[in-house]
Amino acid sequence: MSGTLYLVATPIGNLGDFSPRALETLEAADFIAAEDTRVSLKLLNHFGVKKPLVSYHQHNQASAGQAILSRLLAGESCALVTDAGTPAVSDPGEDLVRLCAQNGVAVQAIPGCCALVSALAVSGLPTGRFAFEGFLPVNKKERRARLQPLRTEERTMIFYEAPHKLVNTLEDLLEALGDRPAALCRELTKLHEETVRTTLSQALAHYRENAPRGEFVLVVAGAEPAEEAEISLEEGVRLVLARRAAGERMKDAVRQVAADTGLNRNELYAAALAAGGSGA
Repeated sequence: MSGTLYLVATPIGNLGDFSPRALETLEAADFIAAEDTRVSLKLLNHFGVKKPLVSYHQHNQASAGQAILSRLLAGESCALVTDAGTPAVSDPGEDLVRLCAQNGVAVQAIPGCCALVSALAVSGLPTGRFAFEGFLPVNKKERRARLQPLRTEERTMIFYEAPHKLVNTLEDLLEALGDRPAALCRELTKLHEETVRTTLSQALAHYRENAPRGEFVLVVAGAEPAEEAEISLEEGVRLVLARRAAGERMKDAVRQVAADTGLNRNELYAAALAAGGSGA
């Protein structure tokens, strides 16, 4: 019987956020797969966990993934961790989960910290529907191409960004989306945690003058819903007459056009008759 892959969320800053269940899972696993074994070793040493570590990251995920899968199929259990946050979310762990799913290996999430959810919660922007975009491409042309389809995205949008790329990203966001309300969340759960609720233009002006420090999560307001074009009574009459010409009864045609357009049924019926439509 195959083992289980556990996706163990780790603190994004404050070690006090590490859950008892997460600690128990690390202690019970046969081995731990880590994005950076040096970073994870510090976490394990802090909590007194001594388990074999293997490296799994974007540069070795193909070969390392197969090696981990073989051990899981042999019955071992593995705890997958990232440097910070939830594995498999904007993370190469996504491929390992897919590999396990394709081979019938159980995968279980051990929930905990997630920077995008934390930033969304404190942003002050709508949280009911959101789109997570992760890290944008480094190449400027590719980054702008990614942003273009988001012009009409009505959901709140969330991006991750490193400090040295923040200004360029803000420039491209402003150009692609126009000025929008935004929250810039910096160093979440850490000593210098800060959330600035502002606009894209104001954020850009600020960070052009003040060098960004720390890792950022950008939460950007979605586009305003497009207003449905109001249809005129004249256009409604044209639609009714077209349906009449196709063989529909006047009452049926008026009822359907009124339902489709929001026009008043009685007004539409009277106008259609006046335009030469038969009441039959």
